[in-house]
Amino acid sequence: MSGAAFDLHYTLWLFAVSLGASALGGMLGMASGIFIVPILTMFGHLDIHVAIGASIVSVIACSCGGAAPFLRGRFTNVRLAVVLETATTLGALSGVLLSGLVPVTALYFIFGVILILSAQQMLARRADPAITVNAATTAGALATAGAGPSRPRSWGASLQLDSSYPDRVSGRDIAYRVQRIPLGLSLMYGAGLISALLGIGSGVLKIPAMDTALRLPIKVSSATSNFMIGVTATASAGAYFLRGEIVTAIAGPVALGSVAGAALGARLLMRVSNERLRVLFVAVLALLAVQMLLEAFGIHLFGASA
Repeated sequence: MSGAAFDLHYTLWLFAVSLGASALGGMLGMASGIFIVPILTMFGHLDIHVAIGASIVSVIACSCGGAAPFLRGRFTNVRLAVVLETATTLGALSGVLLSGLVPVTALYFIFGVILILSAQQMLARRADPAITVNAATTAGALATAGAGPSRPRSWGASLQLDSSYPDRVSGRDIAYRVQRIPLGLSLMYGAGLISALLGIGSGVLKIPAMDTALRLPIKVSSATSNFMIGVTATASAGAYFLRGEIVTAIAGPVALGSVAGAALGARLLMRVSNERLRVLFVAVLALLAVQMLLEAFGIHLFGASA
């Protein structure tokens, strides 16, 4: 086989891998790099740093590709994303400062335990605590529910974070309230901290935090997380580029596949039910938890860890 044919096959393989990983990551609101890095290192025989550089490009492309459909579909809570991203960024900066002080094996063990607890909490919460209302009465229902002389205004109401999203099955808007914001900010700080220490995307921790602490519908959590992960990845992309770890021949097809995959993932999220999406996310959390715990004990399923 000629070198040109090999390069073409490898390029198509990179495109297909990134398309599938970004479709799954975009639908779940997770950084697609958590799937792409082990695939590129194990099956693509790439250096781990080059794989991470390609995954960062994939995350940015995935976030950009999925942002437009989610915004048009009114699934993304942009105001909430801005508020939460401040805590995640502070956590990531703290993680950079603490990098090297905490044993990596201990971090993997803690991360695995957190994923198991998150999966348990998400599986136990079988229904989204939302109010079904018509589109014309969504704002009025939220305002009325938050009113009352004896009830103080919540953080969500004060910051105007409460919103709604359309439900295809019922043909109605589902209104929701953003609850326990201080707890959510604390968890977002922890998500940024752990993700920076381990060099992974924080989407896998953001969604359980938004689901269990803020009590958001799973579709809103996924769409909002997808919006946020691009901002976080962009902040670190420059450093990888300056170190020469973003290889154009690798990152190019990965970016193209990620844009197409993200658009596909956005369409799937709008059609799949909340219950099925929750079960799929819990399954992914469980698999990642097993991988992290094995890493903690020195068992590497997917080559060298990041």
